[in-house]
Amino acid sequence: MEFHVSLDGRGDLVARIYRSLRDGVRDGRLRPGDRLPPSRELARTLDVSRGTVATAYERLTAEGFLEGRVGAGTFVAAGAAGLAAGTGAAAPSVPRDEGLRPRPGWDDAAWSPGPRAAARYDFRVGVPDARLFPYDTWRRLIAAQWRRGREPAGYADPAGHPDLRAAVARYVGYARSVLAGADDVVVTSGAQQALDLVARVLLAPGDVVAVEEPGYPPAREAFAAHGARVVSVPVDGDGLVVSRLPAEARLVYVTPSHQFPLGVAMSLPRRLELLAWAGAHDAGIVEDDYDSEYRFADRPLEPLHGLDAGGRVVYVGTFSKTLLPGLRLGFVVVPPGLGRAVRTARGLADGHGPVATEAALARFMDEGLLARHIRRTGKVYGERRSALLAGLDGALAPYLERVPSAAGLHVCALLRSGDGATAEAVAGRARAGGVLVEPLGRYQARAGGRDGLVLGYGAIDAADVPAGLDRLAAAFRAVTPG
Repeated sequence: MEFHVSLDGRGDLVARIYRSLRDGVRDGRLRPGDRLPPSRELARTLDVSRGTVATAYERLTAEGFLEGRVGAGTFVAAGAAGLAAGTGAAAPSVPRDEGLRPRPGWDDAAWSPGPRAAARYDFRVGVPDARLFPYDTWRRLIAAQWRRGREPAGYADPAGHPDLRAAVARYVGYARSVLAGADDVVVTSGAQQALDLVARVLLAPGDVVAVEEPGYPPAREAFAAHGARVVSVPVDGDGLVVSRLPAEARLVYVTPSHQFPLGVAMSLPRRLELLAWAGAHDAGIVEDDYDSEYRFADRPLEPLHGLDAGGRVVYVGTFSKTLLPGLRLGFVVVPPGLGRAVRTARGLADGHGPVATEAALARFMDEGLLARHIRRTGKVYGERRSALLAGLDGALAPYLERVPSAAGLHVCALLRSGDGATAEAVAGRARAGGVLVEPLGRYQARAGGRDGLVLGYGAIDAADVPAGLDRLAAAFRAVTPG
């Protein structure tokens, strides 16, 4: 890629070329080792004499910014980094408090999908074990897809590869009793895009969206980003408390199979109550079934989608927990009345997804490899979960009371009252000892809620769980008064 050389400003042509290249080195756009275009080529591009460019190069070389290599060309000198005035990013020409500003709400948005630092004893939430992913099989499927050479010459269907939509419809049908056809499925870039698409087609600025408290912050912020007024609704042992829903809610977001982050399952009476409420108030329901593939106790309850007779439920799923978050593949099963709008919204958002990846996943599912992968990884996660529960009922029992949970890749445990410790203090102390845990308060929109810890077991080996929990117990002892 050519580096842009500006001839604007004062001074002769040599001075202007010199300043443009020098500034590129100083602000990090030109890095040590980058090759500059030959003087003859740059002169032709700028419509100046070759001698003008050569003089600028010679001056920069004399000052240590550039170096010539016989037979190779002119490069940014290795020592130029020490001459740089910046930190590798160009300084803004406009003060940060001037110029374009986002609309209200975006400056306060806190969630970021960036990577999180790992630790020796990693109890992060929502992280599957990348080491369990079948890389060899996946490479074979991807390579076979490219060898076929059957990708469309133009843009693909925004709803996703037809084979993957059909495979998803079959999968949710037999695995979760979600009755849907391929036309009801829209493939998305993870569950987060599914939430964004639903918000685009259903919500107007000022509409009320009810979410669980505690709950999933990225969902809350996705709805707020579209101008919705997000209202937190408490969760008890049966799930979302329907009687506390605001009457004006246009949409209700729930995680009924494995409430995030508490882990409780919404009872059947509560599910029926929520569906009846949605029908009476002309509201929609987003059912986020993010990790119920991993079930270790109890029989799965009927999903809201399977109980819905009024076309009120939008069912969202993801492959981030069963496979890899980096694949960025999820899906949404939409009622017939929303299908066209959601497909159009997906097209406007990013055109369509990665066709070869979607086709490879379709084959992965059709060959029974996804079901086999879930069975295999389920055994691994089950061992880790057993080790975690043993520790919560053992060394950590004086400090924590775990919330009953039968599925998923994490467990929530509430602090026992009266010991004076806070989850934030414990988590900070544990982090210093190489243990990464997440306080429950980070998933609450309002202060003063229940205090506790959320412990994932997707990223930690079963053999490491006891030692990690022993260190966590030591952190409790260190921050507990007396």
